[in-house]
Amino acid sequence: MSATVPDTHRRSAQEVRERVAALPDPELPVIGLGDLGVVGCVAPAADGVLEVEITPTYLGCPALGEITAAVREVLTACGHPDGRVRHVLAPPWTTDRITPEGRRRLAAHGIAPPATPAPGGPGPVLVGLGEVPCPHCGSRATRPHSPFGPSRCQSVLWCTACREPFPHLTAL
Repeated sequence: MSATVPDTHRRSAQEVRERVAALPDPELPVIGLGDLGVVGCVAPAADGVLEVEITPTYLGCPALGEITAAVREVLTACGHPDGRVRHVLAPPWTTDRITPEGRRRLAAHGIAPPATPAPGGPGPVLVGLGEVPCPHCGSRATRPHSPFGPSRCQSVLWCTACREPFPHLTAL
């Protein structure tokens, strides 16, 4: 996350939201925080101070400190040096918050996104043989390779068609 130069006047809550949403996720830099679905309400609190709500992808997320610092930089750069970042844990983040654009970006960079939620709301997401298409060749002939991936929210799958391993964003 890069340092920014403070602005001389206050930007609107909507512009702050857009800038925060565009920040790359530290663990998945191919996707912005907005497309990942971690940015919540951006609005003045009862005392008039602008607050940005962030819902971490899971408790203990090691990137939360870096995300918070980057959001504070945006607040300062947008003329809100007194702005606050709130960590919202309820309702918890789930993969159904990832936008269609975010899913496209993940797949374009070789990370299999979780299954798209069914219409009508979230439901069980089945992961197993043939459930997750390979982001390299599109084959559904995939299988689990390792429950541990490049970050805590990813596992590694193996494509039996093109013989390539690939990370899979684990459905939560």
